[in-house]
Amino acid sequence: MTSTTATTRVCFQLWIRPELLDEYIARHTPVWPEMLAEIAAAGRRNYSLFLGEGGQLIGYYETDDDEAAQAYLAASAVAARWEAEMGRFFVGLGGRPDQAAAPLTEIFNLHDQLTAAQHAAVEPTPPTDPVHEEGTAS
Repeated sequence: MTSTTATTRVCFQLWIRPELLDEYIARHTPVWPEMLAEIAAAGRRNYSLFLGEGGQLIGYYETDDDEAAQAYLAASAVAARWEAEMGRFFVGLGGRPDQAAAPLTEIFNLHDQLTAAQHAAVEPTPPTDPVHEEGTAS
């Protein structure tokens, strides 16, 4: 079944304590199977984490309803247990990591722009009014 709801792309940033980087990576290799199931049940898909210099962590996922996904995970005992264990890895968070991450604003998406360009290229141009064409007015 295809969803008629537009996909929302979510990207966020967190900072991992540099002295805990190796342990953080180990905790995600692999993530608990029950936590993976909860993420999927919440409606998040195509979820990735990227680690940058100095402990910068960038996360990305797609969902059809981010508010519902957030609410599902906020009510999940498995997610609460996972986030309680993960909290110590992060710098400067006030709350659960999954709810306190700084969201990033998307400014470019290749697929969206290609789609818009294709639609613009195939839209018919309105017919010209010969009375208003240059050189034909009296």
